[in-house]
Amino acid sequence: MGKMRAAVFVEPGRIVLDDKPVPDVGPLDALVRITTTTICGTDVHILKGEYPVARGLTVGHEPVGVIEKLGSAVRGYREGQRVIAGAITPSGYSNACLCGFHSQDGAGTAHGWKPMGGWKFGNTIDGCQAEFVRVPDAMANLAPVPDNLSDEQVLMCPDIMSTGFAGAQSGEVKIGDAVAVMAQGPIGLCATAGAKLMGATTIIAVDRLPERLAMALRLGATHVVDASRMEAVEEIQRLTDGRGVDVSIEALGLQETFTAALRVLRPGGVLSSLGVYSSDLTLPLSAFAAGLGDHKIITTLCPGGKERMRRLMAVIAAGAVDLSALVTHRYKLDDIEAAYDLFANQRDGVFKVAITP
Repeated sequence: MGKMRAAVFVEPGRIVLDDKPVPDVGPLDALVRITTTTICGTDVHILKGEYPVARGLTVGHEPVGVIEKLGSAVRGYREGQRVIAGAITPSGYSNACLCGFHSQDGAGTAHGWKPMGGWKFGNTIDGCQAEFVRVPDAMANLAPVPDNLSDEQVLMCPDIMSTGFAGAQSGEVKIGDAVAVMAQGPIGLCATAGAKLMGATTIIAVDRLPERLAMALRLGATHVVDASRMEAVEEIQRLTDGRGVDVSIEALGLQETFTAALRVLRPGGVLSSLGVYSSDLTLPLSAFAAGLGDHKIITTLCPGGKERMRRLMAVIAAGAVDLSALVTHRYKLDDIEAAYDLFANQRDGVFKVAITP
């Protein structure tokens, strides 16, 4: 078996490029040669030791590539075909999948429930910041890329587009709704774009960085609130004439933004939470209306699977949204340590980094 280059978690503070064996494939798997991938905020949590993974694991969960080899039982695909796979790779037959929660595939264990069971790449199996990646349950997860779409056009589909759009979908945004999106990182920006596609007519994007607020306007925000210059909750209430928003989307994972997302809701509104939280949350009594506000709080993990990927690529192919502008920097896999340094420290106006072997 040959060797490949891969970004490997060594210890907190160290992800390094190393040589590893090219993965072998089982009957239901596919080996994909990576042509483009990227770095996610979750990878930075892994780098910093804030999310535990096994030492020696290849990181990364956003693959675009070409099928190199198919497992003996895989049907409906061919070697040499351009494909993507979602960051979440459900089997399609687990209890979670059959209950309609594909993202939680494999979450149930003999010792109880564990969240994020469907997230395998760079979490429980080797990921895709490498020359090759093994895609499990290939027939449930590989989505062919249309010939007229480039790698960078579909690079956001596996994770941030799927997650951000899901924030609007889980919040059940309706035509004519007012929506506030707290934080305009890559996922928040996709939530802003998703709210527009769902029919919201007032979309208020909140952040502290001018370049992110400018991108939010480009992707569908009707108003922006610079939280470094004004009190966001007061400004949102002013923009909605004191009514509040129908849906607020929290896309950062902090108590501060969660509380603000709760405070701006109208009675009966929905808080759609996308943030990954690292400490306990509290519900402020007044913001929670003492439990009597008919509010709904819902969380969402990135939907995966080939049908989800097909639909997202169809949105891009139709010209309904263009997320390629989120790719602000490009690196070769050989320079991925420098790419991590840039992305983890959010320098030079970075949004997303395209990594090409």
